[in-house]
Amino acid sequence: MSAFFRSKQASPANPLQTLVPVPKNAGMSVIAPASSAKLEVAHVGLGRVRTMIFRPHVGPNAFQKGPLFFAGTTSQRLKDFHAAFADENTQVVASLRGGYGCNYLLPGLDLDLIRAHRKPFLAYSDLTAIQLYLLDQIGLHAFHGPMVATDFSHEAGIDVPSLNSALAGTAYSVGAPEGMRVLKVGPVGKPATGILYGGCLSILTSLLGTPWEPKTEGKLLFLEDTGVKPYQIDRMLWQMRHAGKLEGIKGLIFGEMFECTTGATATLLDEVILQHFDDMDIPIVIGLRSGHVSRHNVTLVFGVEAELTIGGTPKLKLQGIQ
Repeated sequence: MSAFFRSKQASPANPLQTLVPVPKNAGMSVIAPASSAKLEVAHVGLGRVRTMIFRPHVGPNAFQKGPLFFAGTTSQRLKDFHAAFADENTQVVASLRGGYGCNYLLPGLDLDLIRAHRKPFLAYSDLTAIQLYLLDQIGLHAFHGPMVATDFSHEAGIDVPSLNSALAGTAYSVGAPEGMRVLKVGPVGKPATGILYGGCLSILTSLLGTPWEPKTEGKLLFLEDTGVKPYQIDRMLWQMRHAGKLEGIKGLIFGEMFECTTGATATLLDEVILQHFDDMDIPIVIGLRSGHVSRHNVTLVFGVEAELTIGGTPKLKLQGIQ
């Protein structure tokens, strides 16, 4: 791990030009904005974080158990979240795990504080809600990538090249080696270009009708989930469409959709997706291992320009952070 990011004031003309490289041995604040993690698994993950030349610091409330299924009260989790961004010794913020509960933090997020201390926030799953809100409101790139207790704790849990490139702010590509396969070609010979955006489909759908609705329209859209059945995916896509959230999308990239075909025929999920977008002339791929995955979690950066090419093999190229 050779380069990371520290905060820099955004240019008023381009609010996404906000991060610059920092040296090795970067400080990482590890927090739990949603659910708590098993201690033994978390410590394995923290050990692997150290082997990748991070200096992890665990938030004071990260190992709280409760109330209910939360890693502490809303105020405790908010305090850790804000402290991680404000800490001058922290260059990267990472979530311990997902689960459920970060929606309770949304009304209390201090956007001015986070805007003044911009830094990468590595997370996915339930944290999609916070990541996209910060991207939409203050232009903070969303690092849809591995979490400490969920991915760093597994020997084959991380796709290191994409994590390196994302945190270094350089352009990189993912494709068939990272699981992508073609479902629909779209306009022949024309790559789909646009701002990469998205996350966990269940979370995006749950935000509809709230002040924190995602701004998916016109984007190059990435959607992933885990443990939901094909008919449930169809229902969420139907809801997204009728909420106007699929209007003008440039292309569609689905994740591995881990354990989303259990008890169904192998092709049922593909068929659901294809019939749902039959009237849209856009390229569609599936299988990209980012988010809820079986192995080698790929880091994606939402908020950057990206290009989806459908040729002999599919390829998604992400531009660097300028």
